[in-house]
Amino acid sequence: MPSAGTAQRMAPMPGSDARRPLLAYTVLGALALVLTAWCWTMQLPAAQWWGAVLRPQLDDPQQLVFHFSALPRALTAILAGAGLGLAGLLLQQTLRNPLASPTTLGLEAGSQLALTIVLVAAPGLLVLGRPVIALAGTLLALGFVMICAARNRFSSVALVLSGLVAGLFCGALTIALRLLNQEYVAILFLWGGGALAQQDWSAPAALAPAIGLLCLLAALLARPFELLSLDEENARALGVPLGLVRGAGLLIAALLTAVVTAHVGVIGFVGLAAPQIARLSGARRFAARLILAPLTGALLVLAVDAIVGLLEAAGIIDLPTGAATALLGAPLLLWLLPRLRRTEPPSTQRSLVTGSRDRTRLLPGLAVLLVLAAIGALLIGHGSAGWRLISPGDFALVEPWRAPRASIAALAGAMLATAGLLLQRISGNPLAAPEVLGIGTGVAFGMALSMILGQTTGLATHTAAGAAGGFLALFLVLMVGRRSGFAPDQVLLTGLALSALLDVVIVAFLALGDPRAPQVLAWMAGSTYYADWPKVLTTAAFAALLLPSALALTRWLDIVPMGLVTARALGLPVETSRLAILAMASLLTSVAVMATGPLTFVGLAGPHMARLIGLRRAWSQILGSVLIGALVMVVADALARTLIAPRELPTGIVAALIGLPYLIWQLGRRAH
Repeated sequence: MPSAGTAQRMAPMPGSDARRPLLAYTVLGALALVLTAWCWTMQLPAAQWWGAVLRPQLDDPQQLVFHFSALPRALTAILAGAGLGLAGLLLQQTLRNPLASPTTLGLEAGSQLALTIVLVAAPGLLVLGRPVIALAGTLLALGFVMICAARNRFSSVALVLSGLVAGLFCGALTIALRLLNQEYVAILFLWGGGALAQQDWSAPAALAPAIGLLCLLAALLARPFELLSLDEENARALGVPLGLVRGAGLLIAALLTAVVTAHVGVIGFVGLAAPQIARLSGARRFAARLILAPLTGALLVLAVDAIVGLLEAAGIIDLPTGAATALLGAPLLLWLLPRLRRTEPPSTQRSLVTGSRDRTRLLPGLAVLLVLAAIGALLIGHGSAGWRLISPGDFALVEPWRAPRASIAALAGAMLATAGLLLQRISGNPLAAPEVLGIGTGVAFGMALSMILGQTTGLATHTAAGAAGGFLALFLVLMVGRRSGFAPDQVLLTGLALSALLDVVIVAFLALGDPRAPQVLAWMAGSTYYADWPKVLTTAAFAALLLPSALALTRWLDIVPMGLVTARALGLPVETSRLAILAMASLLTSVAVMATGPLTFVGLAGPHMARLIGLRRAWSQILGSVLIGALVMVVADALARTLIAPRELPTGIVAALIGLPYLIWQLGRRAH
């Protein structure tokens, strides 16, 4: 049955494809070197390179720039890529989850939050240096993850969920602070995207010994990390202290992330893609991947940074390197993904479920809470005189503004939570979520492209372009997934790679300084501001069709987690059921994202909240996810509208800020 241990399901396919990884590394290495050399020749003639390296002429600006900027930038790219590649490998090996990375586990989000808080609330602390502040934020996020996981005996699922919560909370708070203080935190945009520009040798001088020492520690622990590939029972039988080894792996990965992020900013995709590319290259043993993952990360970042430098030198666009790493990493990952073959791991789906009984008696209570929340959202407001209850005579005045927002928030929350549940049940992966399919990024890509190409087009055109982008992403993901029989691991990784690739266009749009960029940013954070009755009725029509159809899949959803062999023995058409469930999740996501934007928290954590209150069967989890997703979004929309009136916060951000404390409490309660 699928489980959080999906990293171990993937093995390279034998046969004629054995030469493909060697070709991939040869091409990637040659490309990195050629692009870097090309970039350098635009700064200094090749004949002067050696002299500029050893003894630059102080009266020659070109040699000084080459010596103190170009060379340390290239070395920083290599070190940063290697460090993040190793961090991602350790996380994926420790947690046995192919979606684990410094980004998904909240380590990078912790550093961003710390810098944002200092810049907004205590700028005097900047005298300590940006690296120190970022390191403190990363370690605080790690501390939270370790405390939560310790109460659950450092199980892999507990570590993943704890990191997920930390990342969501830090990310939501960071976005809220930036939206409220845009004039103060604009300087963090380039850093948040991973800017490698250097003015001296201080960054590589700090990175080299730190990353070297952490690489040595990882190498010394290679054998215990290798044994984590086994299931927990066999690993314990061989004397592996699972809690200690997992804690060590998480600590080394966090320190690597903190050191790199503190000096160069966030370079997100490398930590996810580099270990996967190393695995797909045929490195089955951890010791081999321990070499190839850092090498892959180093070559990826070096090549992409050279491309960014060439674009900047040509005057085309100034992109952060971290945001552009998907330019090479995503196509390479997509090219290698078809080499995967499937093997079935032991079942751990039950580890995501609380209790031994299906607590369906909670469903009527959730429905009552949803109704009360909707009534409160319509009747309670905040004006110049503070909070007040709307009188019946005034209700007609506010109904056209409040009712559509609350309605579309509830519909979008219900659909995204259901989509997340479908993906988590079919894959057994607690990190599976609607945005992992890449549809939300596809919609944002379509909208951003429409704004770039059509300066005068209206909201209807942007919406249509967003829909086209979302369905194009869905088509590409399903086309690639078809070659693997719609295996969940490959579909999720395909969606992540495609999402990262399309995200480059969105970041480029934001980097251009277009005045409409804040509108796209607010929409991506989840906004109900533009809701009206026509949009509500259209969304409700799709929801009325799709949500009952999801309930019709409950038999398949109950059987699929039992494992491939059991499912086939029971007569389940595995490929057909996978396609149907993935298509349903994709359609639910597309409609919801078009209505309100990608509400990350609801689609990712809503199903966990349904499980943690004791819902076990597929039908009860679907109904619970629908009610919880709608409830959280209705309350979030009301608070987003009133907390800082007359200004507003994005509904998706508020949903994360009010829902995550409950999820944290449930995780702690579950430990007992």
